[in-house]
Amino acid sequence: MTFRHIDGFVLTPQGFVRGRLEQTDGRISSVTGEAVTESEVRNSRQDLPLVLPGFIDVHVHGGGGRDTMEGGDAAAAIARLHVRHGTTSLLATTMTAPLDEIRGALAALGPACRQRLPNSARILGVHLEGPYINPGKLGAQPDFAKVANLDEIRALHALAPIKLITLAPELPGNLELITLLREAGFQVQIGHTLGTYEDGVAALERGAGGFTHLFNAMTGLHHREPGMVGAALAHARYAEIIPDLLHVHEGAVRVALRSIPCMFCVTDSTAAAGMPDGDYSLGRHTVTKCMGGVRLPDGTLAGSTLTMDQALRNLVGMGLEIEDASRRVSSYAAEYMGLSDRGQLAVGAWADLVVLDRELQLQGVVVEGDEIDLA
Repeated sequence: MTFRHIDGFVLTPQGFVRGRLEQTDGRISSVTGEAVTESEVRNSRQDLPLVLPGFIDVHVHGGGGRDTMEGGDAAAAIARLHVRHGTTSLLATTMTAPLDEIRGALAALGPACRQRLPNSARILGVHLEGPYINPGKLGAQPDFAKVANLDEIRALHALAPIKLITLAPELPGNLELITLLREAGFQVQIGHTLGTYEDGVAALERGAGGFTHLFNAMTGLHHREPGMVGAALAHARYAEIIPDLLHVHEGAVRVALRSIPCMFCVTDSTAAAGMPDGDYSLGRHTVTKCMGGVRLPDGTLAGSTLTMDQALRNLVGMGLEIEDASRRVSSYAAEYMGLSDRGQLAVGAWADLVVLDRELQLQGVVVEGDEIDLA
């Protein structure tokens, strides 16, 4: 069903307005109303919903019992699961695997990126998380790490649009490759790395844009060896973080919020997202959902069950203003990926939005002007 307009407290790039948002042909055509403060929004007795930019998640492995690496119609099922939690656009994220398996996954993702199906999030492209990572810092990635190759990446890109690549900058040739990848139009993140602080700084100087799931699967901060975490905290403008409060302690999240201006949230969600406890696939691994998390048999965290609506609530629960939290589940990721027409409720942008009650429970989702059936 095509959405036409909504009245509420609309979060524009300039702040909240009490008014109306209208769309035409999938784009926002007008936002009118009276500017109000967040305090006025929170204390208002008017029964008006909150209207925020749709959530953007650049790190999604699965959901609804399906895994990106399956191929077939898995991506469609994943996009349907996450849109029901407010994610209006996402990057389908691969696992480290033999090259033939990555090719198979991308071959299935190509059509899913070209056409958005009804009641689904927009799949913007692919986040290639590996195989160009350090085999000594796999985390939950299978042990198929390999040396990066630009021609290989271009061939994969021909199957499905690769928008983001995670790699370990300390591996031979990867620093030089970062420059070439940026020149070719790919965004690059530092992750699954045993690199030093100096390696991180060098990678940022070569054009790496951010860090994959900050704190996780990277060298930690020590006052004499700042490590990759230290490079991020000292120098990064952007970085992913998984705010399920399981991957990263709330105190560490607060440190990162004070240090990285545009830190943004990802779910790193697996097939277990939106599903009951049990066993699920994560690439070649079998993982178990239990006690609120997803783990390998040895106890290693293996992605999450987080959804972006819960990420928003977790941030606000930590004390962030709704406007700040909204940027971290939407606008900053859009800026980072160069998406000037998403992540903001402004005239000319895609009509991607979420409608929430005062408890930040989801009441409605609109993707490119289409109202999503949340049933």
